[in-house]
Amino acid sequence: MVMVLGYKMYAIIELMFKNYIQRKLEGYVKKYLRVHPDIKLIIVTGSVGKTSTKVAIGTVLSEKFRVRLHEGNHNAELSTPLAILGIEYPTTLKSVGAWLAIFKAARLRIKQPSDVDVIVQEVGSDGIGQVPHFGTYATPYIAVVTAVSEEHMEFFKTLDAVAAEELSAANFSERALINRDNIAGKYAEDLTNANINTYGTTDAAEYHFTQEDFTLEDGFTGLFRVRGEFDMGIKVHLKVFGEHSIRAAVAAGAVGIRLGLSEDELRNGLEKIRAVSGRMNVLRGVKDTIIIDDTYNSSPLAIESALEALYQLSVPQKIAVLGSMNELGDSSPAAHEAVGKLCNGNQLAYVVTVGDDAEKYLAPAAQTNGCQVVSFKTALEAGAFVHKVLEEGAAILFKGSQGGIYLEEAVKIVLHSTEEESKLVRQSPQWLETKQNFFSKF
Repeated sequence: MVMVLGYKMYAIIELMFKNYIQRKLEGYVKKYLRVHPDIKLIIVTGSVGKTSTKVAIGTVLSEKFRVRLHEGNHNAELSTPLAILGIEYPTTLKSVGAWLAIFKAARLRIKQPSDVDVIVQEVGSDGIGQVPHFGTYATPYIAVVTAVSEEHMEFFKTLDAVAAEELSAANFSERALINRDNIAGKYAEDLTNANINTYGTTDAAEYHFTQEDFTLEDGFTGLFRVRGEFDMGIKVHLKVFGEHSIRAAVAAGAVGIRLGLSEDELRNGLEKIRAVSGRMNVLRGVKDTIIIDDTYNSSPLAIESALEALYQLSVPQKIAVLGSMNELGDSSPAAHEAVGKLCNGNQLAYVVTVGDDAEKYLAPAAQTNGCQVVSFKTALEAGAFVHKVLEEGAAILFKGSQGGIYLEEAVKIVLHSTEEESKLVRQSPQWLETKQNFFSKF
């Protein structure tokens, strides 16, 4: 009993310490933005595509402005304020000395002249109320909402709750950009801000892209259009893969226009956008194969978009390696089954699953859809199988969540060169140790 009470008291103290730090950091951000009113804060939230959109926006705006953004997904309660302030996240959260040093750095940041013109910040949510809470200590100049789809359903339970969470960012910001393609129209009733525009890949959106051509080497050629401003369009080459990757670029162009970039600056910035590691990044595999590395995380909407991109390729063999989707709660069985039904037996030579839910729910649906399915417990086994069966010039999609899936380790097995391992996600010494410990259990 004494030991149990001791653990409970320790947990309470730890939570109080975290809450104290969070309040301090949020206070510093609030003061920093008040002292430096010329800095434009752009936030990116949504169920999928946040990091790619954030980096795309930063790439475009860098044509004209000094931009701060963290290329990782530093979007939680403690990491978000630190990313805004440009202060490194501590290696240990329990060190009082480390936090005192961070508080000192924050105070110095407030006093110093502005070192940036624009901050592009990702705002995530793995529980109800986290996005609205951001609005209590910062008022963004622009909020970009990328999507409303299944995420952390163990907390949100319904898609309506997800919509209310993500779209709250549009309401507490000065103005907002909403992805028309991946947010159902019925959620417009959640919006109270009059300064909202839409972006997407069809002319139904005010900011959109008209595709003219595509090659795997050069990406998409087409026109970036803005209704009422650039009706004739700006001719650009987007070196990305997948229609959903175009949307991130269009969002970046839309933000660029709102911040006054010239036509040349927009074009130059858009053409510098590249895939972020683990997000539809095209790599070279053995036997002159094409690897579509989408291993950072996974959700039903993200898999659907990735499969659509794979199906558009004209190659002799297509393989989809799909890991279990985490964070879906009670909706996991139905969501995995729905993904299995998207697997086209006429398109895919193999569907390779990794993880329990993918094997239990996705695999049978894919088999019913005419697919040849092979299931494995680990990414290492899946990678070895793919290496054995792939043909010259094949295309392989790797799509999976991080916890317990780690499909980037399967990618390693079919990479053309070990030098490209640096382009994969979760390759830090800490992550490699975590994964080694995980795989050693099998």
